[in-house]
Amino acid sequence: MAWILTISSLILIWISSLCKIFQASWSPMKNSFLTNGGALQKRNVLLVIAHPDDESMFFTPTIGYLTSRGHNIHILCLSIGNADGKGSTRKLELHQACTILKVPVQNAKVLDHPDLQDGFGKVWNHTLLAKIIEDEMISHGINLIITFDDHGVSGHCNHRDVHFGVR
Repeated sequence: MAWILTISSLILIWISSLCKIFQASWSPMKNSFLTNGGALQKRNVLLVIAHPDDESMFFTPTIGYLTSRGHNIHILCLSIGNADGKGSTRKLELHQACTILKVPVQNAKVLDHPDLQDGFGKVWNHTLLAKIIEDEMISHGINLIITFDDHGVSGHCNHRDVHFGVR
């Protein structure tokens, strides 16, 4: 008799779970500022990158989507990208990319910090990164930060350091 009650309870729980799943799939999703920027407040988004060209190589679709929704994009580039001695050129190219990506050039900040130089094997201090990023967040009232995953997308050590500086 107890086994009938147990099986009946399990069947009831299973049916309840199915009903919950079906109900969730048929009900409209809650709006988020990423899916419906027109209906909700425009946000200040900070894209944190390691080098000029990262915005174009890794984040162009994200930037395009957010600007199309009217969100205010800021780019913080933590190095001038001078590993090959072309830092000035790369900084100019980032500003040109901002124009194409519809990010106001004044919203792009490129640092040339002595402890944040571009290059494989150049380890960046996560505490220093966190402080710089925090200052930028406060100065622009940032609501959302976007950056690299913990593998740095391409595996570059500077990209990974940026990820851990944001965390």
